[in-house]
Amino acid sequence: MFLENTVNYTEKFGWIEVICGSMFSGKTEELIRRLRRAQFAKQKVEIFKPTVDTRYAEESVVSHDENEIRCTPVPASANIMLLANNIDVVGIDEAQFFDDEIVRVCNDLANRGIRVIVAGLDMDFKGNPFGPMPALMATAEYVTKVHAVCTKTGNLAHYSHRTVADDSLVLLGEVQEYEPLSRAAYYKALQKEKLRKEEEKNEQ
Repeated sequence: MFLENTVNYTEKFGWIEVICGSMFSGKTEELIRRLRRAQFAKQKVEIFKPTVDTRYAEESVVSHDENEIRCTPVPASANIMLLANNIDVVGIDEAQFFDDEIVRVCNDLANRGIRVIVAGLDMDFKGNPFGPMPALMATAEYVTKVHAVCTKTGNLAHYSHRTVADDSLVLLGEVQEYEPLSRAAYYKALQKEKLRKEEEKNEQ
């Protein structure tokens, strides 16, 4: 799926790998797996995440399965360029929460010969492309889309359905706030919510 060693050793350029999907699809798990392989290979690895993500630990990237790896939280993507010195591999988790500058940052790092591995939600809870993720997927050499299992149908899920009444774009949460749904289940959930809102409006 992706290369860990380039074929042409005289070419020093790096590349970008994007791991995307819904919540509970194993994005962070796959990111940690690839970064650990790089560490086992004695490569210099640095991992970053946005400071807004404090769900499990402030200075660790933690998967839903509680696998974790040390990281550096940063408030903006520009900080990554300042901190990624003398590094072979850069990992970035929750990329959807970064500003649009993250696209240029990842490309600049790759152009410096660094392997960049990015993980993030491809869609928000409304089913729209999330933040800089579409641009990252477009410029990446390798894109891996992982899927969760739909809690309603058991089919592959790639929608993150919000189960609480909150319309803010950024809402950090777990199984209490989100559920992974297939396209069919997500559509039915939206129709049900629309009907509920119409009924509440009529009762007012």
